[in-house]
Amino acid sequence: MSIQNKAITVSEVMLELNSTPKTQGKTLLKETLEIMDKHRLGIVCITRSDGSLDGVITDGDIRRMLNAVQKPIAALMSDDTITHVVRNALTVSPSTSLSDAIALMGQKKVWDLPVVDNDKLIGLLHLHPAIEAVIGSNS
Repeated sequence: MSIQNKAITVSEVMLELNSTPKTQGKTLLKETLEIMDKHRLGIVCITRSDGSLDGVITDGDIRRMLNAVQKPIAALMSDDTITHVVRNALTVSPSTSLSDAIALMGQKKVWDLPVVDNDKLIGLLHLHPAIEAVIGSNS
């Protein structure tokens, strides 16, 4: 895919922090799933008390966990989310060009990228609005 307008940055398209599905690691996994469902995205960003990104958990992570962990579902729901978080999540900065971010999403086959600035979570880049921005800029 060739993106003509390289001037668009992630900050122009990302979901703002108040619209980003997020919680802290000590949240029950059941509550984290409710946050994921509320936002209708397959991801929740896990933050520390200072707002820095601790990791992410996706619906795919949960499916893989259910297949791997031999534990009753009710017991899993009472786990702290941090137990199942993917640390060192793939992220982008707000100044990253949208074309580079979309290329990274394609290369890594992900739909969402947490946006961090000085180690703090500031938003989330979701593939659909990113594509809409590109299509709109080429029209």
